Amino acid sequence: MKNKQKRKTLSWVANIGMAIVCLIALFPVIMLLISSLRPSSELMRTGISLAFDWSTLNIDNYNYIFTQAAGYWTWYTNSLVISAVTIVLSLFFSAMVGYALAVYDFKGRNLFFTFVVFILMVPFEILMLPLFQMMITASLVDSYLGVILPMVVAPIAVFFFRQYALGLPVQLMDAARIDGATEYGIYFKIMLPLMGGPSLGAMAILQGLGSWNNFLWPLIVLRSNDMFTLPIGLATLLTPYGNNYDVLIAGSVMTIVPIIILFIFFQRYFVAGLTTGGGVKG
Repeated sequence: MKNKQKRKTLSWVANIGMAIVCLIALFPVIMLLISSLRPSSELMRTGISLAFDWSTLNIDNYNYIFTQAAGYWTWYTNSLVISAVTIVLSLFFSAMVGYALAVYDFKGRNLFFTFVVFILMVPFEILMLPLFQMMITASLVDSYLGVILPMVVAPIAVFFFRQYALGLPVQLMDAARIDGATEYGIYFKIMLPLMGGPSLGAMAILQGLGSWNNFLWPLIVLRSNDMFTLPIGLATLLTPYGNNYDVLIAGSVMTIVPIIILFIFFQRYFVAGLTTGGGVKG
């Protein structure tokens, strides 16, 4: 009885501790949401704080975004397109490369994987100049492709998929070859579905977050206002001649929506396991 009471007490303490941690983590988001409902004059007077007149809260900033800020939705669409294409292409090619490095024994495999690990240790800032020169040579500056192509095969995704594919049952490959399946058929019909749940779901969230929040590379590649992504477009609202903090904060709140939707669809893959050997019968 005493042990049961002790476990119950520890459970309550753990739950209270986690609730406090969650509130601390959510506090900046809550402040951002409240600030997005405040008029510009209030923001300039008191800044982002709780010391303001709560009766001034309204949805005028959101009304402006939805009815008058046409440029905002252009940036929003650009970010959605770039992020969606980046996620699909990155998962497709990175999973294929990682799978090949894990299950095929070919000359130079270990050297190739060493290069992948090495690139993981190189800061992106060092690679920007040669990448930008490549975009100029290929005439891809100020285009979707110029932003997307350098992110198509992500080293971290290749490393992740390679480590995951090492646990796939090679007996299925041998059985499929005996049945006359091609290597592409084995990958797309057998091995990829085994990898598909947790690995693709987790990488979809990570790659989506990286692409959606990417600021530096699009800033270098993109030139025209109509091609700007959302982080760049919001940054243009802050100028030496005027700062639209009210629209900036409301627009920043709207940027959270796609990330929440992406997480809702794929969050179960962070907690759900996959028995990779389940297809092999004894």
